[in-house]
Amino acid sequence: MDRTRVLLLFGGESSEHDVSVSSARNVYAALDDDKYDVQLCHIDKHGKWWLVDDVSNEVDFNESEQIVPVLGEHGFTSLDGGNSLRPDVIFPVLHGKNGEDGSVQGLAQLLHIPIVGCGVAASAIGMDKVASKRLASEIGLTIVPYRTHRQGDPAPNYDELSEELSSVLFVKPARAGSSVGVSKVTSSEEFATALGEAHRHDDVVLIEKAVNAREIETAVLGTPPHHQVSGVGEIVPGEDFYSYDDKYGAASSATVQVPADVSSEVAAKIQQQALELFDAIGGSGLARVDFFVDGDEVYFNEINTMPGFTNISMYPKLWREQGVNYSDLVDRLLEDTV
Repeated sequence: MDRTRVLLLFGGESSEHDVSVSSARNVYAALDDDKYDVQLCHIDKHGKWWLVDDVSNEVDFNESEQIVPVLGEHGFTSLDGGNSLRPDVIFPVLHGKNGEDGSVQGLAQLLHIPIVGCGVAASAIGMDKVASKRLASEIGLTIVPYRTHRQGDPAPNYDELSEELSSVLFVKPARAGSSVGVSKVTSSEEFATALGEAHRHDDVVLIEKAVNAREIETAVLGTPPHHQVSGVGEIVPGEDFYSYDDKYGAASSATVQVPADVSSEVAAKIQQQALELFDAIGGSGLARVDFFVDGDEVYFNEINTMPGFTNISMYPKLWREQGVNYSDLVDRLLEDTV
């Protein structure tokens, strides 16, 4: 039996480059050599694509070939034109800008090569916190009150925002993940600094009321109408909130609890809303859907269409709790695509 040719993409231009490498290392280890012929492609921080021999943060430019897409040929060629590559499927283990925002998905569409996960529109909506919140609200999900700021517009007044939303605010880039550029603020001075930091990552910033709530997540697998949802897990931050350092830092004391200690009614509500939102965005393949829970109140937070696959990541942990091990999970994702 011919093996499925998989082009595994990792790295990328975003601030989540290193997280992508960690995720890809686990995905690569889970791919069965008897089923898959895997080509590794490291996208460097300048956006160049390199064929490499292992999943690493570094590229050996003397040993690696740079590849470029050839539209109309269903594949890629090395920059010197010496070798061609025609994968059966692309597996984009990419996080953040130019990875999970619809851009790579659009390239795969133009190349007529199937790609694991959501397509162009669903990826773009999932990446954009404002767009996904608006859609969630439209289909009846409860969201935390927020405002937005576009770079170049007059800076919002913290005191006015405090009266409208809360004296404690979260300031976030609209299109970034892994809590990159996210700040919790309680004063005008902190707000000004946080707004500038968030705008380093995006020209649109989300300013959100802080809620005293637990962060509960669930995982979706498959393509509607045959998609399914896992149980629920809880992120217990070791810091004041679940920051980038709290997620990935060596000194992190954050923990992941699977299953989460919530009532069956709350769990069922989260699972149902996750399925509905995944369907509404036109999702396919996979997503992790995050909620805030305050007592019996459930607020939609965000949807991640290419969740992390690192050793601490919630998505594979949730499916492992359901009896789906890492290799089987990767198989399911590929089988749903090709």
